[in-house]
Amino acid sequence: KASIIYPLPTDELFERKEKYWRVDLPIDYVKFLKENNGARTKDGAFECNGREYAIDRFLCLLNAPRENVLGMYDIDVTLTQLEDRLTDNEDLIGVDILPIVVLFAGDFVCLDFTKGRKNPSVCVWDNEKSAELEPITYFVADTFSEFISKIQ
Repeated sequence: KASIIYPLPTDELFERKEKYWRVDLPIDYVKFLKENNGARTKDGAFECNGREYAIDRFLCLLNAPRENVLGMYDIDVTLTQLEDRLTDNEDLIGVDILPIVVLFAGDFVCLDFTKGRKNPSVCVWDNEKSAELEPITYFVADTFSEFISKIQ
């Protein structure tokens, strides 16, 4: 709880982000962020693709990331840094793959909207193997809640 990034996101902020990203965020993820915005886990890790991934921290939603000391963990700040490496569609408006968790070594856990703008699955985005318009991802879970249950 001490690692939560304040202020916590409001319904208005979620509505604005969903409209901008052109997706419907899962209710379980929205609820999680409203209580744990940007929080760190205590030694959190999970397995995927025969490998263990260590969680650094969950990303957050902020109205003004530049005005926050931890603004670098804002989802939009991360999106700006990764841009074209998160989609294979150069004409995309919105997002296909939305980073939500920073992993050690530069990878991210993401909500995967490539199959639709609602009900995303959860994947790991591979920083080293991904290139511009060529994201490499590994399936983790069907839902955000299922992903949370896998964290040890």
